[in-house]
Amino acid sequence: MSAQYAELQVTSHFSFLRGVSSCEDLFAQAKALGIEALGIVDRNSLTGIPRAYRAAEKTGIRLVIGCRLDLEDDISVLVYPTDRAAYGRLCRLLTHGKKAAGKGKCHLTWSDLVAYGEGLLVILLPDLADEVLSIRLRRLKADFGDRAYVAMSLRRRPNDQVRLYDLSHMAERTGVATVVTNDVLFHEPERRMLQDVVTCIRHNCTIDDAGFRRERHADRYLKPPQEMHRLFSAYPGALKRTLEIVRRCKFSLKELKYQYPEENILPGLNAQEALEKYVWDEVPGKYPDGLPEKVKNSLKHELAIIAKKKYAPYFLTVNAIVRKAREMEILCQGRGSAANSAVCFVLGITAIDPKDSDLLFERFVSEDRDEPPDIDVDFEHQRREEIIQWIYNHYGHDKAALCSVISRYRGKGAIRDVGKVLGLPEDLTKLMSSQIWWWTEDAGEKEAKDLNINLNDRRVKLAFDLARQLIGTPRHHSQHPGGFVLTHDRLDELVPILPAAMDDRSIIEWDKDDIEVVEFMKMDCLALGMLSCMRRAFDMLTVRKGKKFELTSIENGDKPTYAMICKADTIGTFQIESRAQMSMLPRLRPQELYDLVIQVAIVRPGPIQGNMVHPYLKRREEKAQGKTIEYEHPMLEKVLHKTLGVPLFQEHAMRLAIDCAGFSANEADQLRRAMATFKNVGTIANFESKLIGGLIAKGFAPEFAERLFAQIKGFGSYGFPESHAASFALIAYASSWVKCHHPDIFCAALLNSQPMGFYAPAQLVRDARDHGVVVRPVCVNTSRWDCRLEEEVGPERNAVRLGMCLVKGLSNKRAGDIIACREDRPFVSIDDLWRRAGVPVDALVALAEADAFLPSLGLSRRQALWAIKALRDEPLPLFAAAAASQNSVIAELSEPEVALRPMTAGGEVVQDYGHVGLTLREHPMAFLRDDLSKRRIATCAQTVGANDGSWLEIAGLVLVRQRPGSAKGVIFMTLEDETGIANAVVWVKTFEKYRRVILSAGMVGIYGKIQREGEVVHLVARRITDLSDVLKSVGEREGPFPLPHGRGDEFHHGIPPEDRRRLPKRADMQEDGGDQITVKGRNFH
Repeated sequence: MSAQYAELQVTSHFSFLRGVSSCEDLFAQAKALGIEALGIVDRNSLTGIPRAYRAAEKTGIRLVIGCRLDLEDDISVLVYPTDRAAYGRLCRLLTHGKKAAGKGKCHLTWSDLVAYGEGLLVILLPDLADEVLSIRLRRLKADFGDRAYVAMSLRRRPNDQVRLYDLSHMAERTGVATVVTNDVLFHEPERRMLQDVVTCIRHNCTIDDAGFRRERHADRYLKPPQEMHRLFSAYPGALKRTLEIVRRCKFSLKELKYQYPEENILPGLNAQEALEKYVWDEVPGKYPDGLPEKVKNSLKHELAIIAKKKYAPYFLTVNAIVRKAREMEILCQGRGSAANSAVCFVLGITAIDPKDSDLLFERFVSEDRDEPPDIDVDFEHQRREEIIQWIYNHYGHDKAALCSVISRYRGKGAIRDVGKVLGLPEDLTKLMSSQIWWWTEDAGEKEAKDLNINLNDRRVKLAFDLARQLIGTPRHHSQHPGGFVLTHDRLDELVPILPAAMDDRSIIEWDKDDIEVVEFMKMDCLALGMLSCMRRAFDMLTVRKGKKFELTSIENGDKPTYAMICKADTIGTFQIESRAQMSMLPRLRPQELYDLVIQVAIVRPGPIQGNMVHPYLKRREEKAQGKTIEYEHPMLEKVLHKTLGVPLFQEHAMRLAIDCAGFSANEADQLRRAMATFKNVGTIANFESKLIGGLIAKGFAPEFAERLFAQIKGFGSYGFPESHAASFALIAYASSWVKCHHPDIFCAALLNSQPMGFYAPAQLVRDARDHGVVVRPVCVNTSRWDCRLEEEVGPERNAVRLGMCLVKGLSNKRAGDIIACREDRPFVSIDDLWRRAGVPVDALVALAEADAFLPSLGLSRRQALWAIKALRDEPLPLFAAAAASQNSVIAELSEPEVALRPMTAGGEVVQDYGHVGLTLREHPMAFLRDDLSKRRIATCAQTVGANDGSWLEIAGLVLVRQRPGSAKGVIFMTLEDETGIANAVVWVKTFEKYRRVILSAGMVGIYGKIQREGEVVHLVARRITDLSDVLKSVGEREGPFPLPHGRGDEFHHGIPPEDRRRLPKRADMQEDGGDQITVKGRNFH
């Protein structure tokens, strides 16, 4: 009979910086070794349990759910719930400990364990068999009876066998059963070196200084049962008890029954009846001229599926949240697959009217799909926190929490931390991490050689090897941008809840991608900066026009707006402002809203990899020329007439399968899901014969059927929902309309909504001025916190006064003090401002450096700073009392006026960028133009008129560096000079040659060949020169020019994670007044 054994003490890499093996690796190794079961016991955490559950299902190895608890007084135990109730108590115990300790920690006592310990098996982890252990064993036995065990593990120290012997006999005397564990930290011995690395990262030390904090041996890996029986041959009972514990722990995640909260249920009605009443009551408001038959049928169909799947409470909850947002006048809009729902449109959750669209509800909810629906709603990013706190207050912190996101090591962080552990010089690790832009598992020797890094150095080579292993390892919990899990019963009996880093927020332990295992329903309350911008713009438009504006109230089909879009004049707009989108706009030339839907979706990896972009553009051009579009089959025209026969969206693939290949709606949804995963598991191949056969049976040519399948397959994991693109197109059009007709309002609204979008405030202001907007500088007597409108040339056009929010180093509170004190009368001097507002000197310095005293007080930067130096931290009592009695200002010190040397014009520009982030003076490149002209360097504007194929050199500030995932390594750069911007394409070989210049230079010269396609002009780079030293001469200063980097510069801001946005800080002041934007909330989250 073969040896039997279950390993009950396995630490995965979800014990952050302790274990170094994934659940997938651990269970695969257990299957290979013949281990019957694994107990995943991460420290004070159940984070890895969903992944372990999936791995167990895949391999057939039994999962024993548990965790290791580190209690006070250096007591550590392993706990395993035996049933569902015990699991709930364990979750509440962990929630209690984490709430008491704060973020990232857990504080529990033995009394806490006993209080929540009913139904838990408890294994004490001992060290020495001494008197302390004897006391603990007796206490363990008294509190847990036959559920008490003590672990026997080898420590590979002197007298290990004696220690085990003493433990066994002490346990026998106290009546506590022994059980063997191997205390596993990695699945194979080769991971020991990486385990040492994460230990050093955790202790913030180098490998040379780690000492005994490192593992003394590589023995803490999964061992086969035969080896465990050999090592513990003297303790057969302790080996058998591993299987006994497996049998006793019957709990599985399958037992978790999630129930959505039932609310907003009208008296006498159940959830489904209440939802149907809400829907039909809203219909007259949505369709005052009568409900179209098409929409009526869609509503009946959707409500029937919702009833069958019992999803009504979910829709009621989302409806309640959206209604509350509208009640609070917070702009919001649903997006994603939910926009395929007529129910969501009628309830006001989404904005895509089903009467004008060919919605496919099965893309959102399918009868055969067990996973719950997922509705994403975007809210103004500056007021979303109000909605989040309403959710917490309405449902309670014990029934509502955000999902977590498990932050994992990426390339740069991995090489930086590994280099530090190995003792590499800081400048070397910085070079290795920063100069390798998209450092991934493939990065290594070639890039290192290009950077002149010595790979013969053993530690350098080892750093690269270990960093590659570390990539993807979990680092810590972060909070999801807005994915809420809400429950009918206690959420903390389903999963432990952690306090978030932000006040008044909590998150569950499980990652957003793991909650599907237990079918949690998630409602995404996401933040969208452009909605904040549009709300501010609409508030100002309401003041200007005397009527209320909303996204749906903007005139559709406005010709000047579309003309502006066709010229790619879209800086600052939503979705169509990026470098790639602006290049496509003159080619696609949108003329209606559906054109924008296509525009939003076509510049994506899916259509590009599916070879759909050029065929669509070609057919669009043929249509514009009056040519007839030919379709392979009449059915194809029915499905794809809007996209001229080219499938661009996931819904197209589903609709083709239904109408042209005989698929059911549920089968089509399975095809869509296979499209999203075929690269990993090849499941789309299961549909190939059915789809191609169905097309042929309907009369399609075999060659065409195969080509169509290849296009659908090309979507890969990048397929884009039409409903999602349509939701974004609405906002893209609305933002473009405001920019076209009210550029002053658009500029002010954009600046007040930062950080957001693709460009820095410097580029936004420059673009506004190019559109005739007068922009005025920050002023201590007229600026408010936000940028505001001031009268300029009439009621339809205003000047934009920059706000104090742009002044670096000035807090919102100090700005509020200044504004409040000048309501009665303006400040007449710096001394006057200082005394009346009571702000500290550092606030005055920040204003002086921003040149905020010049507009109204006539003091230059240097004059203002000189005057500030005469001030004390506090007014002298004598002078303060005299000033108060006379209600006037009395200077503390009487100094003769000093004639200060004026700052150079270039120096003023440098200071503007350094302290405001933009300048209203000359562009910095203007000071260099004479020198550049002597070198025959052209302006960016000259590229527009250059002939196709001509060669020239331009120079400019680097605004954007992009490397789209679908561009096969090609880099796109955007340069700016005093005449405008120019776009450059850098092929892979050129990038490798000039890598350091591209990634580090603030100003470059690019020599290359003009490539012109219609109105789209690029400069294909041949040679790239670092001109940063030239830039330093602006203002005769030695430090680097403080360039403004927009969020579109992926090198400085990183390649953005999924829909993840950097959030603004909380503000403390609220704007009011009729002639400026009204900020109704103060929470910038």
